[in-house]
Amino acid sequence: MGRFPAIEPYDSGLLDVGDGQRIYWETCGAPGGKPAVVLHGGPGSGCTTGMRRSFDPAAYRIVLLDQRGSGRSTPRVTHDTDLSANTTEHLIGDLELLRAHLGIERWLVWGASWGTTLALAYAERYPERVSELVLLSLTLTRPADVHWLYHETGRYFPEEWERFRAGVPAGQRDGDLVAAYNHLLNVQPDPAVREQAALRWCDWEDAVLSLEEGWEPSARYRDPAFSLTFARVVAHYFHHCAWLRDGQLIDEAHRLARIPGVIVHGRLDLGGPADAAWQLANAWPAAELHFVRGGHGGDDEMTARMLEATNRFATRS
Repeated sequence: MGRFPAIEPYDSGLLDVGDGQRIYWETCGAPGGKPAVVLHGGPGSGCTTGMRRSFDPAAYRIVLLDQRGSGRSTPRVTHDTDLSANTTEHLIGDLELLRAHLGIERWLVWGASWGTTLALAYAERYPERVSELVLLSLTLTRPADVHWLYHETGRYFPEEWERFRAGVPAGQRDGDLVAAYNHLLNVQPDPAVREQAALRWCDWEDAVLSLEEGWEPSARYRDPAFSLTFARVVAHYFHHCAWLRDGQLIDEAHRLARIPGVIVHGRLDLGGPADAAWQLANAWPAAELHFVRGGHGGDDEMTARMLEATNRFATRS
């Protein structure tokens, strides 16, 4: 089952959400259709046009947005952008402002990778605003999850991890690498230092996906502006574990009791082991969990499971 054909937005804009931030949004599909909002990964990566193709455009009013500092939102995170007004709490507030701006009462929330952390945090805060959840390549951003991705996964990629580790000062290489990179990217003021750290960070992000079928090096990481934005924002969020209490999203999953959901996770996801999806499903009886063969980047089976969910939910009131 392939994704729906490419479509273009019928409306778009920049929403002033305060703190000097303007969030880019667009709507595609049917203006009178079932509302669905797309939460991209990263954080800091911005939406892609392919994300529009996860929903039947005849049935859905598809809302995409670029989270603070990324994509077409302004100001874009560059060398010297202040990130103090870019936190999970701010992103949750932005979603509520956008929902109200678009006159939407409830919407399906779709998230992939980091977008699943944001989707769950939003849904647990505002369960009455969420009709369904569709979560791909689950990420909970707990301290153990962050440590796994930037330390323990190195056991699968020793050469690439050694290069990643060598990107921080020698005295910090046996400590918390995320904290060390966050310092280089977001505290150390030298633009050249930040650019070099961003390059090392993105090389590691690419390496973690490199065993997946059909993998090719990310073209977006070859853009220095994108790499700097992405690395600065990801390090900022992950160093703070998304400002969530350890285990918060599992502990508060009871707030999702009346929200149907579908979780699709790859058994070979080296970036996020499958037990996180299992733990969430056990804490959220209204959810369906589907393990598929692939990894974090998804595969045809993940796409098929996702489309089954969005097609089924299209007619649910």
